Amino acid sequence: MRRSRRRILVGCCTALAIAAFWTVSTFFTSLISPGRFPSPPQVWEAARQIAVEGYADATLWQHALQSLRLVAMGFLFAVVVGAPLGIIMGANRRFDAFITPVFSLIRPIPPLAWIPLAILWLGLGDGAKIMVIFFAAFVPAVINSHAGVRSMEPHLVEASRVLGARGFTSIREVLIPGAMPMIFTGLRLSLQASWTTLVAAELVGALAGLGRVLNVAQQDIYPAMIVVAMAAVAALGWATTRLLDVIEDRAMPWLPVRA
Repeated sequence: MRRSRRRILVGCCTALAIAAFWTVSTFFTSLISPGRFPSPPQVWEAARQIAVEGYADATLWQHALQSLRLVAMGFLFAVVVGAPLGIIMGANRRFDAFITPVFSLIRPIPPLAWIPLAILWLGLGDGAKIMVIFFAAFVPAVINSHAGVRSMEPHLVEASRVLGARGFTSIREVLIPGAMPMIFTGLRLSLQASWTTLVAAELVGALAGLGRVLNVAQQDIYPAMIVVAMAAVAALGWATTRLLDVIEDRAMPWLPVRA
């Protein structure tokens, strides 16, 4: 019952937000040129155009699937590499002392700074975009996994060692479950960084994707299409984050389930 009430509340808040946007946008279109601030009917027409007729050489679903595929690949590669690396760094101080100087050099580099190098290495194809997304998602995954292991109570680790849990068994049975909340916090930040970086990466040299829609719409001075593409990015970002929340609930059944 509590979860149902929360869902109803979320639905009502979403409906109110849409109604507020409709009211405010209608008011502003009477004061600002439609070429700068689109009206709700213009946004609806742009959404119909890209969904049915297509825009920037593809339909909305094709653009969305392309962006979703790039985010999924870059994010998964970053998780597979970054989360285990952070866990091992937190569990082994010698390994941490060896890897930290190298990681400290990579950490301050903005993800977008990798775009020129990625293009030189991998060209204008999907590989360059996946590489940029990888670096954007890699850093939060490592940092939060490392922090999750280091934040565990020392007496829990000592107690597990007394009971015979050592090496890989200790990591699997003690460190990973204990660090799981922080690990998923890092994954959530990594997913957000993946979507943010994807749009920037697709602004250059993309044949399809929501970033290409934004770029072409900006060149065409088509603000309604820009709003549609932004809304599509927001919807996909929300859907993937919600999927990650479901995975987190399944991975940590001892925590309260989200609404």
